[in-house]
Amino acid sequence: MGSVTEIRRGTLQEQTFYEQVGGEETFRRLVHRFYQGVAEDPLLRPMYPEEDLGPAEERFALFLMQYWGGPTTYSDNRGHPRLRMRHAPFTVDRAAHDAWLKHMRDALDDLALPEEHDQTLWKYLTYAAASMINTPD
Repeated sequence: MGSVTEIRRGTLQEQTFYEQVGGEETFRRLVHRFYQGVAEDPLLRPMYPEEDLGPAEERFALFLMQYWGGPTTYSDNRGHPRLRMRHAPFTVDRAAHDAWLKHMRDALDDLALPEEHDQTLWKYLTYAAASMINTPD
């Protein structure tokens, strides 16, 4: 992952990936667009038992922001992410993986990030999606 070094008040400071891509606004746009796809997806929508996807959207946005160097609000409110444990009650097979990545790819494309940032984020998202599979085909 490339980094940008800035001079702030006479000191060198590395910019986090979170800052490089535009911070909170960028991650909220990504996650909002992703959940627009999920809301219409017959395979994924049932995995979100809340009537309103808003709470799931908020949790995911906070998680991604923290992961990429933003505020620690996610852990402050929910503790350790424990992603596999939190997804264990749901059947996550290859079809769910593929549907999740399709909506995430659409959301990422809408951001139109610079290629380096797009690739960095996509590499993480594809890894994360693969690691959530808990049911063989």
